Amino acid sequence: MTRFVFITGGVVSSLGKGIASAALGALLQARGYKVRLRKLDPYLNVDPGTMSPTQHGEVFVTDDGAETDLDLGHYERFTGVHATQRDNTTTGRIYADVIAKERAGGFLGATIQVIPHITDAIKDVIRRDTADHDFILVEIGGTVGDIESLPFLEAIRQLGNELGPEASMFVHLTLVPYIKSAGELKTKPTQHSVKELLNVGIQPQMLLCRCERPIPEAERRKIASFCNVRAEAVIPALDVSPIYAVPLAYHNEGMDREVLRHFHLPFEGEPDLSRWHRIVEAMTTAEGEVHIAIVGKYTSLLDSYKSLAEALTHGGIANRINVKLDWVDSEIFEKPDAVSRLDGVHGILVAPGFGERGTPGKIEAVRFARERKVPFFGICFGMQMAVIEAARNLAGLPCASSTEFGPCDTPVVGLMTEWAHGNTVVSRAVDGDLGGTMRLGAYTAVLAEGSLVRSIYGGAESIEERHRHRYEVNVNYKTRLEATGLRFSGMSPDGELPEIVELPGHPWFIGVQYHPELKSKPFEPHPLFASFIEAAVKQARLV
Repeated sequence: MTRFVFITGGVVSSLGKGIASAALGALLQARGYKVRLRKLDPYLNVDPGTMSPTQHGEVFVTDDGAETDLDLGHYERFTGVHATQRDNTTTGRIYADVIAKERAGGFLGATIQVIPHITDAIKDVIRRDTADHDFILVEIGGTVGDIESLPFLEAIRQLGNELGPEASMFVHLTLVPYIKSAGELKTKPTQHSVKELLNVGIQPQMLLCRCERPIPEAERRKIASFCNVRAEAVIPALDVSPIYAVPLAYHNEGMDREVLRHFHLPFEGEPDLSRWHRIVEAMTTAEGEVHIAIVGKYTSLLDSYKSLAEALTHGGIANRINVKLDWVDSEIFEKPDAVSRLDGVHGILVAPGFGERGTPGKIEAVRFARERKVPFFGICFGMQMAVIEAARNLAGLPCASSTEFGPCDTPVVGLMTEWAHGNTVVSRAVDGDLGGTMRLGAYTAVLAEGSLVRSIYGGAESIEERHRHRYEVNVNYKTRLEATGLRFSGMSPDGELPEIVELPGHPWFIGVQYHPELKSKPFEPHPLFASFIEAAVKQARLV
């Protein structure tokens, strides 16, 4: 039987529902259960693909080409279960599908209403493709009390009634603030948040209480009494460092035991948490530190690069080294001598991005790394900047640029209007919609024999990585660029799309068109990040 756990949040946003959901998934896996996690977002965008990273954070991309919420990255990193298009939906997607069905006559003339048509569509999303799993964990985005989340709350209320308590459970994440001047933890916000849930007909069976300090037993009993839950089901959620210690912390507080108790499943034994103990041990007993500069344009909100930061941490785990990240706004390098900001770093990563703003600074960062022999990693847009830098400063093409920034005489990077995906040809118009029209999802790259990347990937002849881009390095400049020493060491199977460049003779200089950070996990660091940090460790010994 498949069991559904619905995770909601109250009081304020950013309490950590995504991490809590991912940690619960990891704990259930550690007890031998098969889990899947889903995220329902109440905003009206069809997906986050066209949303500003500085508002929404990173767009996480799945193998099958879905642009999704960044919480799906947490789910994958904690459970290793690859998310799909079916694991994230939004109000915009739900309404678009229902309206399209109505236009096609699919409702046989019925008046379309939020109840039952929108709520039925939400329930269909929750229940699809679930038969092969023991647990489906469903996180509801937003905060209880927000008007836009009401259809989702109504849908899970109905589904809870339909499934019954033997197959459904409600978990609510709240805040228990500490008032320093009074020297007290305050439970009233949690009480009010649960009351908001009760107003829509949902009684939570577990409360996760975010707080700065331990909650005394008397306060836990008070919360349990006022909120009508078992005292053992009031789970403190204290700040934990490193983040991968969260499953261990939640287990110590009894989270997984209370979930299993609710479903009348055996809970007496201990889960196999050895994976998480090893990860935490590697992070807390690191043998030194390296400094990595991340040059990007969305550094005002670090969630814009969430998977990138985590993948670098994973590279540190692989090398038993702490990775200190220096977030650098690429626009500062447009000032005279500002590139000296990079003096002393052990590695430079030029991050993904869109648009012309900040590109001169990224190109200067690439030049610094190339000329000073500092390990360099360029991802997506970062690879394109590396190629443009080589074209301008090595290949004698001073006007080399990208058509993303407007018409140019030397389009070393240009818009893709057609490419192959398996046996299918995908086409895009220059003036077409922006949403969902990029080269998205997993594509194959063929690795050159004798290349550095081939050795990093363990000698593999080809790899499959996730993409999210609309512009591509122009293969017509390949011969001229390779004459400078730059090597195109990874290509699409048809040889038309450059996937990887590297610079032989440099300590470590690689640019990739895809996003390797999306597949990195703490228990399985991506080989490129592990190798990059290894090169940074060697650089640190030279400085």
